Amino acid sequence: MKIPAATILSALSTLALAACAGTPSPQLADRAVPASVELQILAINDFHGNLEIPTGTTAYSAEGETVREVLGGAARLGATMEALRAGQAHSVSVAAGDLIGGTPFVSANFLDEPAIASLNLMKLDVAAVGNHEFDRGIAELRRIQNGGCEQNTLRTPCALEPFDGAAFTYLAGNTVDEAGQTLFPGGVIRAVGPARIGFVGLTLRATATLVAPSQTAGYRFLNEAETANRLARQLLDQGADTVVLLIHEGARVDPAQNISACPNLSGPVVPILEELIPEIGLVVSGHTHQSYICHLPRPGAGMEASARVLTSAGRYGSFVTDIRLSFDPVSRAVAFATARNVPVNGAAGENAVIDQLVARYSAAAAPMAARVVGTLTPPADSDARTPEACIEPVEANLVADAQLHAARQRTGGRADMAFMNISGVRTRFPNGYDPQITYGQIFAMQPFGNTLQVLEMSGADLYNVLEEQFCGDGLARPCFGLLAPSANIRIRFDRSRPPGQRVLEIEHEGRGIDRQASYRVAVNNFLASGGDGFATFSRQPTRADAGLDLDALENWLMSGDRQMPACGRLADLTPPQV
Repeated sequence: MKIPAATILSALSTLALAACAGTPSPQLADRAVPASVELQILAINDFHGNLEIPTGTTAYSAEGETVREVLGGAARLGATMEALRAGQAHSVSVAAGDLIGGTPFVSANFLDEPAIASLNLMKLDVAAVGNHEFDRGIAELRRIQNGGCEQNTLRTPCALEPFDGAAFTYLAGNTVDEAGQTLFPGGVIRAVGPARIGFVGLTLRATATLVAPSQTAGYRFLNEAETANRLARQLLDQGADTVVLLIHEGARVDPAQNISACPNLSGPVVPILEELIPEIGLVVSGHTHQSYICHLPRPGAGMEASARVLTSAGRYGSFVTDIRLSFDPVSRAVAFATARNVPVNGAAGENAVIDQLVARYSAAAAPMAARVVGTLTPPADSDARTPEACIEPVEANLVADAQLHAARQRTGGRADMAFMNISGVRTRFPNGYDPQITYGQIFAMQPFGNTLQVLEMSGADLYNVLEEQFCGDGLARPCFGLLAPSANIRIRFDRSRPPGQRVLEIEHEGRGIDRQASYRVAVNNFLASGGDGFATFSRQPTRADAGLDLDALENWLMSGDRQMPACGRLADLTPPQV
């Protein structure tokens, strides 16, 4: 759903007219009116452990002009937040999820302990969990909150120094166990100056399909709007003056990065907003990695209330949203004042303590990250890296090839094909990359530590699982992302056909798949357990374990000079839409 700009402007105009209506009587004018108090909320989202200053630039829209700058870096982010707090007597800092998980090597190699330590130094106070907080499982997420060195993964915790855990409070209002108990608190009240602000924290309901089911075993994810409304009413009953929703679900805008605008709003958070009670006037969102400031109608809030405000600060610490509220200490009313995404461009300098933290972990990670694991020359097809020529990223094809090779090594050749979820390949090699590939590069590409499994599937089940790539009636769209196959597979599909008939052909080593035959298929454990909505994989018997996904890619590159595969394994034969 897209909300027309005219609708938003109309709502704001109505509010402005209401504010101007009427003239106070002389008696009221003579009375002393208590001054309102300004409150500040600083918000971030989707930090993903990006500790170091990136090498590339980010383009964003500022007052109609396109600006391109290098944005991000934990020390810069900390300094920007510190500068924004200067002169503000009443400030609180919050986040809308995915602070960890899917992180660069410097953070991920140390189980994201340095990312949490840097956020502590930024004085983060409250954060909603996001789907990536669950990447390493419930036990590890509890350790991230509480601290300690208990080992819950294949990596060693506290490898560089003791870990005290998050000084901020994680909220997980719609993450509940079989008894209905939340993993972390659903909401908290914070005193921000004279005001009591309630914060509700949620992840998106689809988290169950974005994380390997084994990592969230025993927990389910409830409807976002229903949960937010229930928890907001509880906080108001407990004395909150207003409620802010921190939700790891987001919107899409065009252009995607904005300082203060909300162009062409759409996306999954919009219908959630429409179901919220009017007492939730501010929604800090995330997940889509876009930045926006939206002023939306708030039905039922009354003429005296401001519009609902929706914010997001992009990704990777590129922006901080500076939100100002106005609090009336007599009526206890909180009204929105302003919001703006402040670019983290180094104008505020760098926080020296955070800089030292990042330098310490970067130095410890550098020898491992710099180790060369193999040579990878560009594809022979010069057009193979252009978006027009590729449906599937060539990096995803590379990973699928490596996984098939690993599966065949482990099973004495008894593996027929491999599939890799494109969404699980987190980085791309730039044009003109150095053929000498390092461990840090492949770790960034596959940071999740998944294992590989070999499933036994019928040809009919292969068609079924590839049909699960597509959602919607009419012209279908990828639900969560496509599957990239190994080099011996070709797939043709037509998204305009009815559900169940969209996959036209699967070709295996030059011959069509026999729906009655049996095949051995290598996938990571995320897919094997039904991740990204591929439920058919979860119903197949496992015939072998093929080790770690990262080891598979490293061994593939180490076994000889490799050439980056070309794309074209997927062919979209959807007729042009008139």
